[in-house]
Amino acid sequence: MRRVVLGLLLCCVGPVAAEAALSLPAFFSDSMVLQRDSEVAIWGTADPGASVRVEFKGASETVTADAAGRWHAALASGAADASGQTLTVSSGADRKTIRDVLVGEVWLASGQSNMVFTMNRVPAYAEILAEADSPLIRMFNAPTVTAVEPQDDIDGAWAVCSPETAPQFSAVAFFFARKLHQDLGVPVGVIKTAWGGKPVETFTSREALRSLPATAELVERAVAADDGYEPAAARQQHERRLAAWEEADTAWKAKPEASRGNRPRRPAAPKRPLDTEGQPGVLFNSMIHPFVGYTIRGAIWYQGEANAKAGAVPYDQTLPLMIRDWRTRWNDDFSFYFVQLANFRKPTLEPGDNDPWPLLQDRMRRILETTPKTGMAVTNDVGEAGDIHPKNKHDVGERLALWALAHDYGRDLIASGPLLRSHEVKGNRMEVSFDHVGTGLRTRDGVVLGRFEIAGADRVWRWADAKITGSDTVSVSHPEVPKPVAVRYAWAANPEGANLVNSAGLPASVFRTDDWDDVEAK
Repeated sequence: MRRVVLGLLLCCVGPVAAEAALSLPAFFSDSMVLQRDSEVAIWGTADPGASVRVEFKGASETVTADAAGRWHAALASGAADASGQTLTVSSGADRKTIRDVLVGEVWLASGQSNMVFTMNRVPAYAEILAEADSPLIRMFNAPTVTAVEPQDDIDGAWAVCSPETAPQFSAVAFFFARKLHQDLGVPVGVIKTAWGGKPVETFTSREALRSLPATAELVERAVAADDGYEPAAARQQHERRLAAWEEADTAWKAKPEASRGNRPRRPAAPKRPLDTEGQPGVLFNSMIHPFVGYTIRGAIWYQGEANAKAGAVPYDQTLPLMIRDWRTRWNDDFSFYFVQLANFRKPTLEPGDNDPWPLLQDRMRRILETTPKTGMAVTNDVGEAGDIHPKNKHDVGERLALWALAHDYGRDLIASGPLLRSHEVKGNRMEVSFDHVGTGLRTRDGVVLGRFEIAGADRVWRWADAKITGSDTVSVSHPEVPKPVAVRYAWAANPEGANLVNSAGLPASVFRTDDWDDVEAK
């Protein structure tokens, strides 16, 4: 009798075990979007050596799982398709059915808090959200998680754009996707994987970071801290900090409300250094690596605030390093469009500012000159002096979309605000030439040009007299600088009065023609 029961149990267990063996990452799921006109990658796990068949819209491919149980297939997606189709994956008696799959344009959106920033945080977007019944726009929202080693999967689900789901969409990604959908007339899917307040180094693999001396030092420092991490000692230290916080919090509560000030911040629980968000490579492991290989058209990126500080590794080294890392791992030189930091803090009134903010903004601009298939949305006109999270995400998302429309979809339009092309000393003035001017340069407000600075060999900056002298040139001078050496434009965290635009009304980027050590040292 026991043998009969055992045999029945084994019969019951067999299919369950086999079913558990066939799996796909969470982002291969209902309502997903596949990249059109591509050999799209589909992958997962199965029993080692098992045959796996993938079928979609009449196309199919059969592959064999390797010794570790991993399998990888590629199917021709065909033209854009707005009618939901079914994708099936089967292995033996096991079958996975993914429904309502669209074919269109797919982009990955990443960065820090300004990419995380959701639609429901802007009251002015209430009407847009009420009308956000756009089922051909889809977004996969990845959770914020950490990992010591590269992961193959991440939780999350595809959301179909509606008045109920859109409030939790990344606002930048929503307006980017909406613009593409409106102009192209095809489904658009966005994979959003971002975490606020984190530096670019955490989104880059440790292998790539070790290839650059300055970032390799960051990695070794984190590895050394991880090697020396003692959980018991960390817990004890946390308990002491927690006790001190509780005492301080009690004292804060006892004060009259008008004189309380900021409430003491509760200390975070201890974590391994290599499992702590913000450390080199951590978010690459947990939030980028799972998506590596998903067929995309390109990526959009809004980050840099966490790197705009004195002593940071120059951003025109670290962001290109990350871009190369991602492209290498995807085996695809996909387009990469990023947001230049917006204006922030109180407006400055004096020339010669050495704030790290415009320095990083200018390093972003220089990335366009060194890293192919990149574009930059200039946003020094949409920021807020007292808020690092400006609410105008509409212009940001649509300016990113302009780059994609012009360079990925062949639309004849102006994709960027004016960008420095060259500069030349002509007597007692500097002539500066620009790209991306459209039909010609102009001022946003119809008044004289502002925020141009000029300096001679003495490196003393003065507000310059600047005049548009041609469709793409500006003449810059000052009576006390008879032999100009360098020019800057919009060189401040909040360059109030910067008003140079092109014929499309897009703002000119901050720039400097000098490379003086005193700026680098600040």
